[in-house]
Amino acid sequence: MIAASSSRLATSSWSLHRALGTTYPDAPGKPNSGPVATYGSGSITLLQVPARLAAMGISGFEICHFHLPSRGQAYIDELRQALKSAGVELLTLLIDDGDITHPDHGQRDLEWISGWIKTAGQLGAKRARVVAGKSQLSAETLERSKTGLTQLAEVGKANGVRIITENWFDLLSTPEAVQQVMDAVDIGLLADFGNWKGASKYDDLAAILPRAESCHAKCSFIAEGQPDSEDYLCCLDLARAANYNGPYSLIYDGVGTDEWAGIAIEKELVLPYI
Repeated sequence: MIAASSSRLATSSWSLHRALGTTYPDAPGKPNSGPVATYGSGSITLLQVPARLAAMGISGFEICHFHLPSRGQAYIDELRQALKSAGVELLTLLIDDGDITHPDHGQRDLEWISGWIKTAGQLGAKRARVVAGKSQLSAETLERSKTGLTQLAEVGKANGVRIITENWFDLLSTPEAVQQVMDAVDIGLLADFGNWKGASKYDDLAAILPRAESCHAKCSFIAEGQPDSEDYLCCLDLARAANYNGPYSLIYDGVGTDEWAGIAIEKELVLPYI
């Protein structure tokens, strides 16, 4: 049984990309052609992850689209049963590709993302995170993003999935751009601690965290087993000051091979904030 104090803890399949090893690359114009040992052979399958998370006291899971071996109904049913048996909720399908602001391929990519939103609905995911755009920030690209996101929000509603986007890539590289998109489109925001760098990082995060309904609590690691606790706790303090009350998805991308240990370190740092 997962403790109530851990009910806001989650993690992503990206935090386990070395443990999973295999990916199933799928992108607009380049459909999934089978498994690739991108990060080695792996030590666990996606179906085994929910039980392992439950044993760690983590009740939420996010899946990167390229970690899904199959979109067939039989596999979807099997994954949903694995989640249910473990008492783990699929919070988000992370759709990591596509550029709805591309001047030539925007419509193609929008249709590709729409297909994955439908898959998110079949999986029972609460949300689907989509990329607002990969183009350079400009008034024109922001308008293309708003138009595309509005369409994707409708696809999400039709499939029982809340659409969210993230402070990610050049288009949403500033809090002002994030605010413009959020003001214009009925979608949610995922705030990632690690996507923004530089002297203005904390001010920029403080500006968007009040609007966040999901959070990638990504910690930088100085060396294996050595988190940059000062930076991480500062980000967590900003989230607390913004009255953030959504899930903290523990994103581990540090050095070394023991991703489970990295997730456990992040969990201990986050627990006092929930």
